[in-house]
Amino acid sequence: MPAHDPNGRRFGEAVAAYERGRPEYPAAIVDWLLEFEPERVVDLGAGTGKLTRALVDRVGTVIAVEPDAAMRGALSERLPGTSVLAGTGEDIPLRDGYADAVVVGQAWHWVDPRSAVPEVARVLRSGGMLGLVWNDRDEADPWVRELSALLLEFGTSPDADYDPEVGPPFRELETTDVRWTHDVTVDVVVDMIMSRSYVIALPERRRSELADRVRGLAIEGTDPAAGLVPVRYVTRGYRAVRP
Repeated sequence: MPAHDPNGRRFGEAVAAYERGRPEYPAAIVDWLLEFEPERVVDLGAGTGKLTRALVDRVGTVIAVEPDAAMRGALSERLPGTSVLAGTGEDIPLRDGYADAVVVGQAWHWVDPRSAVPEVARVLRSGGMLGLVWNDRDEADPWVRELSALLLEFGTSPDADYDPEVGPPFRELETTDVRWTHDVTVDVVVDMIMSRSYVIALPERRRSELADRVRGLAIEGTDPAAGLVPVRYVTRGYRAVRP
């Protein structure tokens, strides 16, 4: 998925599906991001607040920054006490040295790192941390591979490993992976796919056809005992310190 692709600004067209379908982040990855016990954290590209929700009960001050108005509205509705600002990775509306940490969930691939890296460094205090996370579907699981094959059939892009570009002035990236399973309903699986940027960009007829095919695959993948679909993920974490 190319950085700063205009499709990244289309999530507001599917904000309800995004909120219903996108998974939260596992506690282990949040623990890892907050290992340095920051007091002021900026959630950059916050979307509807999937990562923000995991931060607000554990950090003194959380500021959510999100470019899409519909996404900001959904976040404010669910976290009415949280400050939500319009902004991007290239233009963060906060003063120099404001934050102890800037975290980015599922969004760094949308920024231009040539502009975003120095902008994040500006907002961070010395010793502050940039943390990046992605929930990627686990391609080691046969059902996930079937889902990816279906997405490729429709000319869309399945989840794939992404090697984030950060670099100076940040120190070398540390990494971690957390494997986990998200047990969800068939409807949530459909919403998860319909909220992907590359699916939002499909013509309406193709989106409808894809939704029907995903629903059928999710029904096949349902655990009969639980009545839920076990969607397996690898959550990939990256962090780097600003000197």
